[in-house]
Amino acid sequence: MKVLHVITGLGVGGAELQLRSILQHTRHESDVVTLYNPGPVADMIRADGGRVRDLGMTRNTELSALLRLRRLIRSGGYDVVHTHLYRSQIYGRTAAWLAGTPVVLSTEHSIGETHLERRRMTLGVRALYLGTERLSDTTIAVSETVRDRLASWGVRPRNMTVIPNGVDLGRAAFDAEARGRVRSELGLVPGSYVIGLLGRLDPNKQFDMVIEAAAPLLDDKARLVIVGGGAEREHLEQVAGACGVTDRVIFAGERHDVAAVLSAFDLFVASSKQETFGLSVLEALANGLPVLYTTCPALDGLGVDRARQVPSSAPGLRAAMATEVTAGKRDRIPVAAIEREYGIEAVTARIDDLYERLRPAPARPAAIQADGRSGGPPSGHAAIRSPAPRIAAAGPAATVPPLIIGVGSSAAPARQTGGEG
Repeated sequence: MKVLHVITGLGVGGAELQLRSILQHTRHESDVVTLYNPGPVADMIRADGGRVRDLGMTRNTELSALLRLRRLIRSGGYDVVHTHLYRSQIYGRTAAWLAGTPVVLSTEHSIGETHLERRRMTLGVRALYLGTERLSDTTIAVSETVRDRLASWGVRPRNMTVIPNGVDLGRAAFDAEARGRVRSELGLVPGSYVIGLLGRLDPNKQFDMVIEAAAPLLDDKARLVIVGGGAEREHLEQVAGACGVTDRVIFAGERHDVAAVLSAFDLFVASSKQETFGLSVLEALANGLPVLYTTCPALDGLGVDRARQVPSSAPGLRAAMATEVTAGKRDRIPVAAIEREYGIEAVTARIDDLYERLRPAPARPAAIQADGRSGGPPSGHAAIRSPAPRIAAAGPAATVPPLIIGVGSSAAPARQTGGEG
């Protein structure tokens, strides 16, 4: 089958890197189109031999982009359009429906209790999401938590399936040589105990809380390393200064060598306020690290000894980190359950299987009427998947493009420093 993945942008973020991993393991012919900001992950996909095109949107509300995307889908002859992240879901599901694509689906990577990919869940955001959801065949939820939140939001349960994010074990595996190299690059003293944070620098990650919690534990042989880029960096640097640990907190910036970075850590901390899956936690466990986390739906019911849930507060987190720092470095032991439950090969195979199950059966030849004309609706997408009822709620004169009104402000989309919908 021929598949087009539509994603808002390809800055470095969890959804974007997950898409790259899927492309590396899929058995179907696949292309990617971004609405704007191809970013570093686009370069990675192209280096892998994939094709990435940029729609070149300059405003969040841009009807001409919808028409360009429809033309691209039609000319490409795609069997499947698979959208990722909010804005691409609004545009991609609509354009695919207009183009008559046989299979249309989305993956919901990040829906919190009050926010959808860092945007507040306003009535407008919800209406656009639910309106275009009715133009698709199904939505993949990356966890039961995501599924339940979507259902409470109004997405039809029968139109959802749970397929988790996959862990690329090769991308996360411990590398002793890389450990030494990265530690040297970061100026760490040999033998240092490293508490590591990895992710986009935004308020939901609560990295400021981790700095406050770790500050009394940091000394000449214990350091906190924060890997990632984002708008919170200046604030986090100020917090480190206020805690008197500016020289003991290392901001490593955005890096793409995940396995090497994880290998340089001795303890991984995931401190998100809200989380829909927890891919970085799984990657840290696959690397053999002990992990402290505030929330990680992916670990629910898995019973992993090397990961411990901790309170989402500086005192509670400090007590848990103190126990680990005092115990010292642990042997690297990858968690076998991660490969069994979340290996990228198995996860991608489930997505590929879903495409094939959703593919409409070939239409039967229509009966020939007495006047020589064939009976029934014309062949093609409309005959297979009558789409009109999906927008009946919008009114008898409804057309799909008005759903785009209100996707966002008329200002140009912000450049990405991480995943963005």
